[in-house]
Amino acid sequence: MARALANSHNHRHSGSRYRRGEHRPLRFLQRSAIALLLTVTALVSPAGPAHAEPTLAEIEAELDAQWLKLEPVIEQYNKVHSELKANEKKAAALDEKIRPLSLQANLAADEIGEVANRYYRTGPSSELNALLRTGSPTSLADQLVVLDRISKRRQEKITAVLETRDRYLEERQALDELITKQQAQDKTLAEQRKTIDAEIKRLERARNAAYQSTGYTGGSGASGPCPAVSVGGAAGTAVRTACAQLGKPYVWGATGPNAFDCSGLTQYAWASAGVSLTHYTGTQWNQGSSVSRANAKPGDLVFFFSDLHHVGIYIGNGLMVHAPRAGQPVQMENIDNMPLAGFKRVG
Repeated sequence: MARALANSHNHRHSGSRYRRGEHRPLRFLQRSAIALLLTVTALVSPAGPAHAEPTLAEIEAELDAQWLKLEPVIEQYNKVHSELKANEKKAAALDEKIRPLSLQANLAADEIGEVANRYYRTGPSSELNALLRTGSPTSLADQLVVLDRISKRRQEKITAVLETRDRYLEERQALDELITKQQAQDKTLAEQRKTIDAEIKRLERARNAAYQSTGYTGGSGASGPCPAVSVGGAAGTAVRTACAQLGKPYVWGATGPNAFDCSGLTQYAWASAGVSLTHYTGTQWNQGSSVSRANAKPGDLVFFFSDLHHVGIYIGNGLMVHAPRAGQPVQMENIDNMPLAGFKRVG
């Protein structure tokens, strides 16, 4: 009985498959095509929100965040490099002082030897005779005493010269040790510079790729007359020079005239007014006197961030000219767009 029922079930099932069998290939192909279409669609369709392409604002924010890490290293390089050049200049100046002192001491020592030699060869010189007129010594011993006095006078001169020279030599030795240390730091930072340059280029490529379709080239620069407030004197010269650099590219370590980094721009602007600034934000901060925001005037240096790693030149009405970062040219910008550290007046 069970076998009969099973055979009956199989017969019905087989019949059912048979009746549908002639349509099965078409439906199978339809299902396969749908599955394939869904697979391809999943591959070529835009990713979900978790993998969405970043917006332009997000790209700029990422670049700004990366730049906050890069710029302090750049300014540290500027600091060490500027100090190294200054100390090398000091060393050269000390060499110029040491060289004639050594020569003077050698000549004086030779002169003493020559006096003694001449005395024993030819008798008292006219110089020695002048001294002998007052004493008229009659023995060789008396004459040697006088000669000794001459030697002592000249030896005193030599001693004074040598003391000065030795003091310079001590300074030179300390300077040599510092230069050696700074040269090592400069080399290390120069190697880091290669890594930084590679990172900057990567960020620029990412930025250019993100903005290529929009034609965006700007940054967050402000528009309007530059300078925003007219000013005369040295500050006016510095401000007008800074304004004349608008649109020029940022290149770290550059001090103009074709490209700038932030402290290079302020150095260049104030150099046009006859004021020498060091190519390093930290030193520029110490080269000026502090002024409040309420008393800030065009030409003042305006610094940002707690470590003072960015600087611009104030042009009035809450605006500055600065070299922002790689990928953004020299531009005007509102000083409230970054954390303000303070103002310094130079000149």
